[in-house]
Order: sequence, then C-alpha cells, then structure tokens
Amino acid sequence: MDLFTLITLLIVASALLAYLNTRWLKLPDAIGIMVLSLCFSLLLIGMNAIYPASLTLVRQTVREIDFGKALFDVMLSFLLFAGAFHTDAAKLRVERRSVMLFAFVGVLLSTVLVGTGVYYVTKFLGINLPFTLCLLFGALISPTDPIAVLGILAKFKLPESVKLNIVGESLFNDGVGVVVFASIYQIVRNGAESISAGEIIWLFVEEAGGGVIFGIALGYLMYWLLRSINHYQTEVMITVAAVMGGYLLAQSLHISGPLAMVVAGLFVGDNNARQDAMSQTTKRYVDGFWELIDSILNALLFVLIGIELLVIDFHISYWTIYLVVILIVLLSRYLAILIPFTLARRWLDLDSKAPLMLTWGGLRGGLSIAMALSIDNDLPHKDFIVSVTYAVVLFSVIGQGLTMERLIRRLYPPEEQV
Repeated sequence: MDLFTLITLLIVASALLAYLNTRWLKLPDAIGIMVLSLCFSLLLIGMNAIYPASLTLVRQTVREIDFGKALFDVMLSFLLFAGAFHTDAAKLRVERRSVMLFAFVGVLLSTVLVGTGVYYVTKFLGINLPFTLCLLFGALISPTDPIAVLGILAKFKLPESVKLNIVGESLFNDGVGVVVFASIYQIVRNGAESISAGEIIWLFVEEAGGGVIFGIALGYLMYWLLRSINHYQTEVMITVAAVMGGYLLAQSLHISGPLAMVVAGLFVGDNNARQDAMSQTTKRYVDGFWELIDSILNALLFVLIGIELLVIDFHISYWTIYLVVILIVLLSRYLAILIPFTLARRWLDLDSKAPLMLTWGGLRGGLSIAMALSIDNDLPHKDFIVSVTYAVVLFSVIGQGLTMERLIRRLYPPEEQV
C-alpha cells in the first residue's frame, strides 16, 4: 500500500471516530477516539472466525505502519511544540522547581523502582528476565506522555499549580526518559562494559542540555523573524518551518529534539513574546493553526494506539502479570513523586494531595509504545515487553483518564480550586 493511501485511511478513520465520539460518546477526545479504535480492533478480531482473510489484510496494513518512526520523526515535534506553545510560560516558571525535580529525579527514581519490582515479580511468577531488561522497561514506562496528558487534562478543572506541574513535567520528562532508555538499551545490547558512568553523564548533558540551548536559540530566531514582519500567512509558515527544520537539525546534531521543541514553544508562546512579535490577526491565525494541528495529530495518534492491538501478541496466561505490573508502575510513580516532594517540600508550592494527583494524572501513551517497539526484534523477550507496555498504556489512558475527574472532585472540591 502506498504512503498516500495509508495516510488517507488513517485520516478518514480518525475523522470518523472523532465524529462518533463527539456525537454520541462525548468523552475527552483522546479517550473517546482510543476506545472506539480499540472496539474496532476487537470487532475485527471477533470477525476472524467468519472472515479470516479480512483480518489478515488489516493486520498486514497495520504492520506497514512504523509506529515508532511515525511518532518520533513526524508527529512528536508538532505535538510538543503545540503543547508548549499553548502553555502559560510565566505561570510555569513559578512552578519550575517542582517541575524540574519531578521531571529529572522522578524519572530516574521511577526507572529503578519499576525495574526492580518487575524483576522480582516476574522471577517469582516463573519468567526469568535479565535485570537490565527490566530496567529498560522501567525507563520506557516511567516518562509521562505529554500528548496524552495535554489532550485529557484540558477537559478537567484542576488547581493551577497542580495542573501546571502535571503538564510541565510531562513536557520535559520525555527527554530525560529517552536518554535513560538509550543508555540502558546500549547496556542491554552490548553489556555493562559498553558504556561507562562518565559516558552516560555526557550523553545526558549533550542530549538534554544541548536540546535546551538549541530550543532557546530556535525560539529566539522565530521571535525575531515574526517580529520583523506583519503577514500572518508567512508567519504561520515560519513556525511550521522552524519546527520541522529545527527538529531535523536537532537530530543531526544528536541533541534532544523533543526538549528543543518544548523550549522553543514556551519561548515563542510566552505572553510577552506574543504581544511584541505578533499582531492580533497573526495571533489568531497562529493559535488556530496549532490548535488544529494538535487536534488532528492527537486523533491520529490514539487511532494508531488502538489499532496496534491487532499486531501485538497478547498471551492469556500473562494477564496476572499485566495487572501486577500496572500496580508496580503506579506505586513506583507515587514513590518517585512522594520522595522528592517530601525532601524538598519547603521549596515547593504544592499541597499534600499533590503527589496522589500527580501519580494518577501521570498518563502513559504513545511514547512508551514507540520506545518498546523500537527494541530490536532479535532481543529476547521483546514481545513480552511490548505487550506489557501496551497493557499499562491502555489502563493509563482509559482507566486513569476516565476516573480522573472523579478523583479531582474528591481531592479538590470546587470551592478549593483556584
């Protein structure tokens, strides 16, 4: 199947599912589209006994989609920039201590806690996974997905400080998670002697630090270009070119493209920068364009997550393991937030209910699945890692997403919200 046909089918499916959700289900967009996509996949699986050829054809089509490449190389730059562009940078700066603490320390802690927990639980249940492979799973499942978080939280009322921490952390911690994943993956593939502690530190400095610096430079370049003209068509094109070209250049320089997009989006989206660089007409069109891009790509992403069910190898005998791993991931997330929160509480503007809300609001999504699918096929236990990752993501988006409003109402009654 040629690329244009494949993209057309995905766009048509996304539009249809978005319509059905908006018309009847009325769930948050990400959840509704993913639920309908899963139902479609389950329907096809159920029809396999009657029309096996149809399921074979659909599975073959889905296998032609490189999920990791589609997300990392195409969608992620647009989604992260759009999310950061529409985040209030001034308010986020107020919460910078907690955001950075949870985004950096939290991910590292969660990686170790998840990896250790999964290692001992799977060993007890009769699956002998190497400890490094369990840590690899911990690295790919620990970052919260900014795409899932931004798409769902927009529908719920939440205290500003807590919401900014959930959104801000999710925007930044994926860069940390990718670096940690890459480091552990090299150890899994080549052995512990293949990479030293110094190399890991340098990789982190190069990827994360370089991404932040590059993002600032890219954001300033966009700001200067937008400020020098007043022609909204050209200015929209400039933002698109900067995102696409900047992300490609970041990849060539071996620095974190995701972090660069987040920083650039925050820089250009800052209220002062927008007032100075854009006319009212330009702001209206730029805002509208990036909102539309965000909506379309979010719909596409969650359709892709739903139809991946058709090609992921689930084992009935592993359902106990799936449930236990979900509990391990949630508990590890809670501890990874609670420990730094407790140690640094005097410097943080968060109440005692925040760790629980940050835990339940820390959704996993397409990033985790993409990292799991990027593991080489010849690596032992890859299918197991992919299926467990998919199970965690399904629970996270559907289970946590659908119950988030109820938890918000319980923790933060309307009269306490700011």
